[in-house]
Amino acid sequence: MTGLSDEARIARATLLRVSEAATPLVHHVRAHGVEATLADIRAGALIPGVDVAALKTRLAEADGADDLAQAARVDARLVCPGDDEWPALLDDLVRIDADCFGLWVRGPERLDDVVARSVAIVGTRTPTAYGEHVAGDLAAGLADRGWTVVSGLAYGIDGAAHRAALAAGGSTVGVLACGIDVVYPSGHRSLVSRVAEQGLVVTEYSPGAAPQRHRFLVRNRIIAALTLGTVMVEAARRSGARSTLNHARDLLRHTMVVPGPVTSAMSDGCHVALREVTGSVVVTRTDEIVEQCGHLGELADPLSGQVRPRDRLGPLVRRVFDAVPVMRAAPAERIAVTACVSTEVVEPSLAALRALGLVERLPDGWRMSRAGRDERHADARPDLALPLDWL
Repeated sequence: MTGLSDEARIARATLLRVSEAATPLVHHVRAHGVEATLADIRAGALIPGVDVAALKTRLAEADGADDLAQAARVDARLVCPGDDEWPALLDDLVRIDADCFGLWVRGPERLDDVVARSVAIVGTRTPTAYGEHVAGDLAAGLADRGWTVVSGLAYGIDGAAHRAALAAGGSTVGVLACGIDVVYPSGHRSLVSRVAEQGLVVTEYSPGAAPQRHRFLVRNRIIAALTLGTVMVEAARRSGARSTLNHARDLLRHTMVVPGPVTSAMSDGCHVALREVTGSVVVTRTDEIVEQCGHLGELADPLSGQVRPRDRLGPLVRRVFDAVPVMRAAPAERIAVTACVSTEVVEPSLAALRALGLVERLPDGWRMSRAGRDERHADARPDLALPLDWL
């Protein structure tokens, strides 16, 4: 890793140990630098909006060099602004005054490379079978297309997304709300190890730091910032996943929501987000996510129903078909009058319809065949565009 000097990296590690993430201290660090900020805390200087006395107590016990050594014991490293591995995406956190001072990273890949083409998938910790299926399907589809899936390594939607990305042979990034050497939840010990082997595990919190409730919400801004867009899959009205979507919006990332049954409390938060989070769009397929977050021209294939014989008819032939009687046969001349076309048009049109099995010829004229009657009564395709010359 190239970038910061050893002394500067130790100072960053010390600052991460001393300060909670996303506090007013970011303004002081931005204005004076890390080393000067540590000196001001040590001296008990006044820093607006910051409890300097509390930070001074922490600083007395902090040892950045020891934290770096402790991280190295689990094959982790500290990636900081100024390192060649630092993702420029994280610099956008300045927009919301929630700068990231550095990330502890565990795994063989380069952080900037892994997240260059990435999407966050987040949601409830208590999903229904529907939510788990959708999260897994979307994550696997993204992995198949070379996208990295980012999530929070929690139970539920997070875990389903990570596992599906791994199963598809893709890369995934797990963002912790605790130390890089702490496994939470403990039931995800195996999953955390697999993510670290095949992707990356990252956190702002120093080695040994315990998960605390507020840290999960603060962590969510990292998930949003590391990605080009966030997909919320199944979330209750008060779900923490909503904060990730809000951060994505504030960071000018794509915000995407998977709808669910209107009767499901587990999808209520998704539906509220669609109404209230400006710019949010509905996504139901991987292609639609890629269309939102990918390069210009990576468009999702349009959805369509079954292509029926009627869909292949030209506008004049379709008009003749609509004029053919259902039960009682009529001569071609009468059909031409009903369709408002000439006899020169009606004869070849009827011949074409007969070849398709949609009409039949009787001694006294033409009428619909059984296949034609079925076709006429079939639901019209709502996505079928009318031809320019349909009149």
